[in-house]
Amino acid sequence: MINYKNHIFDELKCDLWTHLKSTSKPILIYGMGNGADKIIGYFEKFGIEYKDVFASDGFVRGHLYRGKRVISYSEACEKYGKDIIIILSFGSRLPDVMNIMYELDEQHEFYAPDVPVCNGELFTEEFFDLHLSDLYYAREMMADEKSKLIFDNIIRYKLTGKLKYLKATEDIEENVNKELLKCDIYKIYADLGAYNGDTVRSYLNYCPNLEKIYAFEPDIRNFKKLSAYAESESRATVLPFNYASFDKNETVEFISSGNRNSSKNGTNSHKSKVIPIEARRLDSIVEAVDFIKYDVEGSEYEAIMGSEKIIKASQPDLLVSLYHRNEDMYLLPSLVKSIHPEYKLYLRRFPYIPAWDLNLYAIK
Repeated sequence: MINYKNHIFDELKCDLWTHLKSTSKPILIYGMGNGADKIIGYFEKFGIEYKDVFASDGFVRGHLYRGKRVISYSEACEKYGKDIIIILSFGSRLPDVMNIMYELDEQHEFYAPDVPVCNGELFTEEFFDLHLSDLYYAREMMADEKSKLIFDNIIRYKLTGKLKYLKATEDIEENVNKELLKCDIYKIYADLGAYNGDTVRSYLNYCPNLEKIYAFEPDIRNFKKLSAYAESESRATVLPFNYASFDKNETVEFISSGNRNSSKNGTNSHKSKVIPIEARRLDSIVEAVDFIKYDVEGSEYEAIMGSEKIIKASQPDLLVSLYHRNEDMYLLPSLVKSIHPEYKLYLRRFPYIPAWDLNLYAIK
C-alpha cells in the first residue's frame, strides 16, 4: 500500500490558494463573468489580492466588470510586464481557445483553478487530507492502471491548477467508446441530462443497433430543442421527457439558464432563474436499459439512486459525469459499486480546460 499523500505530493509544495496568498507577483484574472465571480469569492475568503481583469486582444471593446474597465492582454503585459500570475476564469473545449491557454502557460505563471461547477467544497490540501482515505479507496476501485493515473493527475491538477497535470489525463471519445463500451449490442439507451440531443446523436453514430432512447432534460428551452430533434430522428425512437433525473418523484426547484449548465444544484446568477420542475426516478419510467449516461449537473448521486432498481435488474453499462462536485470523486464510485459490486470501473477524460468531461465508466 502506497503512502497516498506522499505519492500525490511528490513534486508539490502546497495547494494553489496557499501559493497565491504568499506570492509577491501581480495576479491577473483572465476572463470575466460567473467563473471570475467564483474565483474572486475564494480570493476574498483567503485574503488574496488581484490587480486587474483582462481578456484576449481583439475581444475587449470597452467591457466593464465589477465597475472596472477590462484591459486587453497586450495592455496587461505593458502594464505589469511578463512576470505575472494569470488565473483562468472560464472553460473551453475548443482547440483554438485551448491552444491560447497553453501558449499563455508557456509564457507566464499560469493557473486554471478548479472551482466547483455546482455547490460543494473547494479541493484544497485541507480537503485532500480530510478525505484522503476515501479518495485512495476510490482510486483502488479502478480496474486499470490508466484510470489510476488519471485519478492521481486529476487530484494533482485540482490542488495546483497546473495544466500539465490536466493534459496528462486527456483521451479521445472515439478511442474510449471502442475500448470500453459495447456499442454494437446496445439497443436501449437512457440519456439523463440530454441537453439538445447532442449526445444522443453521438451515440447513434457509435451504436448502430440502438432502437429506443429515453432522454431526460429539465430545462424547458433545451427540452424544446431536444423535442424538435427527437421528431426529426429516424434512426431510432427518441422519447424526450421534460424531467430532472432524481431519487424521488416530486417537484423540485431548478436553476434554469437555458444552456448545458442548467441544474438543480447549480449556483444561481443574474442570467438564471429558479423555477419548479418535475423530477422522476428513471426506474419509475424505464423497464429495461442497456446503457445509461448521467450528466445532470451535480445531481448524479440522486440520479443513480433513482436508477437503483433498473441497474440491479438490467445491469446496464454506465457513464457518470465526475466533475461537478469534488465529493463525487469518491462518493460516486462507491455508490455504483454498492449497487452492483461486479462492475469494473474506469476513469477517462476528454480534452477540456478546466477538468470537465471527466467520466466514470461502469462496465459489467
